[in-house]
Amino acid sequence: MDMMHLHWRLLVLCLGINTILAKPLLSEGGNVAIIPSWDIQSSEVIGTDLEALSRPGVDTTTWNEVDSTRCTLMGCLIQAGVYRENGLFFSDALQNFNSSQFKTPWIYRKEFNLNSPAQGQHYHIQTHGIGSKADIWVNGQEVVAKENQSGAYVGNNFDITNIAKDQNALVVQVHPTDYNYDFALGFVDWNPYPPDNGTGIWRNIEVKQTGPVALGSFRVTTQAGLPIEHSSAWVALKATATNLEDREVTIEVVGTITLEGSQQSYIINQTSKIPPLGSAELACETALNEPAIWWPKQWGDQPLYTGQISVIVDGLVSDVVDRSFGVCQVMAGLTANNDTLFYVNGYLFQVIGAGYSADIFLRWDTAKFEAQAKLMLDLGLNTVRLEGKNEQPELYDIADRLGLMVMPGWECCDKWEAWSYNEDLAVKSEWTDADYTIANRSMYHEALMQQSHPSILGYLVGSDYWPDDKAAEMYYYSLKAADWQMPIIASASGRGYPKIMGPSGLKMAGPYDWVPPNYWYDTEPAEDRLGAAFGFGSELGAGVGTPEISSLKKFLSESDLDDLWKNPDKGLYHMSTSVSSFYDRKIYNDGLWKRYGPPSSLDDYLLKAQIMDYEATRAQFEAYSALWSVDRPATGLIYWMLNNAWPSLHWNLFDYYLHPAGSYFGAKVGARKEHVAYDYHGKLVYLINHSIDRKGSRTVAVEAIDKDGKAIYSSSNVVATEPNTSKSILDLSEALKTITDVAFLRLILSDGENTTLSRNVYWLAKTIDTLDWENSDWFYTPVTEYANLTSLNNLPAANVSVSFTALSQRDEEAQQATVVIENHSDVPAFFIRLNLVNGNGEDVLPVFWSDNYVTLWPKEKLELHVKGEGGAAVQVSSGNC
Repeated sequence: MDMMHLHWRLLVLCLGINTILAKPLLSEGGNVAIIPSWDIQSSEVIGTDLEALSRPGVDTTTWNEVDSTRCTLMGCLIQAGVYRENGLFFSDALQNFNSSQFKTPWIYRKEFNLNSPAQGQHYHIQTHGIGSKADIWVNGQEVVAKENQSGAYVGNNFDITNIAKDQNALVVQVHPTDYNYDFALGFVDWNPYPPDNGTGIWRNIEVKQTGPVALGSFRVTTQAGLPIEHSSAWVALKATATNLEDREVTIEVVGTITLEGSQQSYIINQTSKIPPLGSAELACETALNEPAIWWPKQWGDQPLYTGQISVIVDGLVSDVVDRSFGVCQVMAGLTANNDTLFYVNGYLFQVIGAGYSADIFLRWDTAKFEAQAKLMLDLGLNTVRLEGKNEQPELYDIADRLGLMVMPGWECCDKWEAWSYNEDLAVKSEWTDADYTIANRSMYHEALMQQSHPSILGYLVGSDYWPDDKAAEMYYYSLKAADWQMPIIASASGRGYPKIMGPSGLKMAGPYDWVPPNYWYDTEPAEDRLGAAFGFGSELGAGVGTPEISSLKKFLSESDLDDLWKNPDKGLYHMSTSVSSFYDRKIYNDGLWKRYGPPSSLDDYLLKAQIMDYEATRAQFEAYSALWSVDRPATGLIYWMLNNAWPSLHWNLFDYYLHPAGSYFGAKVGARKEHVAYDYHGKLVYLINHSIDRKGSRTVAVEAIDKDGKAIYSSSNVVATEPNTSKSILDLSEALKTITDVAFLRLILSDGENTTLSRNVYWLAKTIDTLDWENSDWFYTPVTEYANLTSLNNLPAANVSVSFTALSQRDEEAQQATVVIENHSDVPAFFIRLNLVNGNGEDVLPVFWSDNYVTLWPKEKLELHVKGEGGAAVQVSSGNC
């Protein structure tokens, strides 16, 4: 025996011993185990002999060891330490990345132990998302070829009982993804394409053990009458039971429904017979008397139930499936103007939301998304849209628990919308019969994953374009087969619709780049006013979201930072892609330079950018809220966007690192539950009430002063508020005619206990920006004359003190500290920015402020609250302090 052969035998023996010592993944029927980690390597290095590679004992010491259950190739290599995120994201480093290594297949491999299957025992491999094509082998046997594991959202269940052993090896060969030809998760112009195009196992692969009968397609349906607060609910737990044996099997079925956190439970028992290798549909149904009702966060609590079905064969549990659900009723209809209007639990529901992006490498971080969801709710938003980024199951669990509505759907601008009538695609690979099958299977898989979640608002089966009639019918019937009870909407735009669904009732008319604040209130004539506040805007915004300097320094070089203010028209790598209309900040910077004056430094540029961003988002959210109850209501908006896939200079409400800035705090003011807002276009004051239970007397105090603190106007108005409405309460056209330069307008809303519900300060020029509506483009409306706010550069200095009460030991659970800011001057203190830092001077993230980026009246004192772990001090900057 030669030494090389001996070495190989010893290595296999050692590896075999380690495998033998490993505990079996599963022990009884109904158990599910996630493949806990992977070894990955390029086929250029190890070849493509999958039969050999999928046998136990292969030497993987030269492979990349990945301690993650799910990751694309780039995500895996970062986790394995091959690449560093901060290096990839710095300046234009990603542009120079060698992506050629991903032009060939890569191999994911894992060994695991099982108990050799006994009589009537079965093992299964379950997939839920592989980007975007894969061959799967176990123990030297092919389980599935790439033709049947194709599509990033296709899920499969494979019975591997006949090839399962005590020691097992799983190999998944993933093939390169092309967004133009594959059903994947693309990013359009949101950010640079990831070098691997999202190739890899981006969702968990599971191993499952069952007895003779396996359960699949688990669904939960709920039906409740209106008013829902006084209705019982009919709940059905449904699943498909499949007999895996060649004999008839009698099953005992046990359905259980339990209210989480209580002893309340319902048990349903049944008996059924399933023919050899046959299947049967199971339904365990019961009425819930006085059910706990699930509400969006702003309207109530989020009680959840757990539904479970167990099947027992010959006294042993054969399989178990369970999931959480809530009792919530979501409906949608069209207004007289063909605008979509949602109802939640019988109440009109104005959608106030934003568009989510997954991580550029599709890495999932539960803690990060939970923080993002909490930031959304802190903002006053109630909905998140997922355009083609349906993400992980945990997202929906978090949304359920926190009370955030979710609007999932397919993405635009690639294979998903390669229709004959889509003229926007550079490469159009129209669907084949195989493509329709992949898309249909994708729809069914996602529908099953999402359908029981009370947070689901509806599904958009198209984005920029609607699916053709063949695809629409498949989507529709797959959703219905999954017992989908929420609205099904043809697309996010109003371009067209399939026969089976009718008009979407949504508009996608922009803007995506900067527009002035009066844009949103200028709604007539509607046919020319594009994204202004009427109807349902499915993705729109002023293109803002400039990070603060502490974040910018994490991903921009000194030269990049200089470009922000020294080269205002330059294309920037951390904007959109180089072929996009949003590669530079020219439109945005034209507005900044002409409205606020040329910046004198980077700090001055960032101050003016934060002022611009705050002004832009506040106006958008206020306008849609203010015009909720008019003749043609603003039924919903999805701000473009919520967050970024990587560090970006625009399109966000908080940056990649979760740091809130101007866009965040402007939106937070504009989306308050009870609020009072100023209409730049009509010079009206609106009273806004997003609640379903708050009503009664309110006081609105209105004051206007000039930059020297001299009074221009003052009034106090007692008005009545009604739930879920908005209305105009005051016309300031005459009062503000005397403005000759920059002026400040403060609106304060208080209740009968003199508690301040909303405080809001505007800076106003003599005239508003003049919009050239006739020359609007798809992404913005030009401005022919800009509002002159340059006097803000020459405000009298204000003397402001800031006191910070650090957290005491007993406060640490609440993580809330108090910050008091006081203006000791006779002039306003403009745009005071506060930043919570730890003992090392680093940003505390995530952070939650009651208010920030505030402007104080002369002699005004304001108490703010901030939550954030490890806060030790507050950094302060402003426009004139």
